[in-house]
Amino acid sequence: MTANYHTHTFRCGHAVGEDRAYVDTAIERGLKVLGFSDHVPMPFQDGHESRFRVPLRLLEDYVTSVLDLKREYKGQIDIRLGFEAEYYPDLFPAMRALIAPYPVEYLLLAQHFNDSAETIYNPASQLSRQALSTYVDRVIEGMETGAYACVAHPDLFHYVGPDQVYRQEMSRLCQRAKALDMPLELNILGMREGRCYPCDRFWPLVREAGCRVILGSDAHAPNDVGHPAQVARAMAYLQRFGLTPQEDLSLCSPGKTRAS
Repeated sequence: MTANYHTHTFRCGHAVGEDRAYVDTAIERGLKVLGFSDHVPMPFQDGHESRFRVPLRLLEDYVTSVLDLKREYKGQIDIRLGFEAEYYPDLFPAMRALIAPYPVEYLLLAQHFNDSAETIYNPASQLSRQALSTYVDRVIEGMETGAYACVAHPDLFHYVGPDQVYRQEMSRLCQRAKALDMPLELNILGMREGRCYPCDRFWPLVREAGCRVILGSDAHAPNDVGHPAQVARAMAYLQRFGLTPQEDLSLCSPGKTRAS
């Protein structure tokens, strides 16, 4: 692994360690690129803030820290400024406007919830085909905006219903990702914590559709960045399905589109 674009900071409230420690660990482990992609602040209409995001009051601090490290470590490692963000149709324009003043280089599409009410957590066990279908619709809509560079943990929706239904719905996601040339992330956090993803039902569909794949450490502590044993385990997992991850990510500023 020479590049990791999925890295959090303490500002989201569920990651630990100083920003510099993530960079130093990445360098020690031979990474050439480290992308910071903490959870984007969402400008909810009622003014509340999600407990798992960078608070609005720390947005400037996050950007400043990453840009300072980018300058300091130039020549040693390529540091990128990004965010992990859901696609909520009602908040997408405001979210995009919120981060537009900053030199954001990419967004990871990560659909933890299907809508801005954030009432049902998608990795929770669910039997509803409608909820699964809505999840796929939201991911596809997000990809089609052209503002996202990659789909993070695309298999996080924990559907526990029939295989046929899962295949029909998630095949739509994979086929659209292929058509849009959108990479899908094999999420190492899910593997190391034994979450519902990576999902064995999903990755054969990725292979069938011919999608591009990328590894993401989803680092919440410095030691998570490019951890050799974790990366080896992820590589072996992908090999089961005949998949080989790419190293680079074609960046896309959320102020532009992948086609522009």
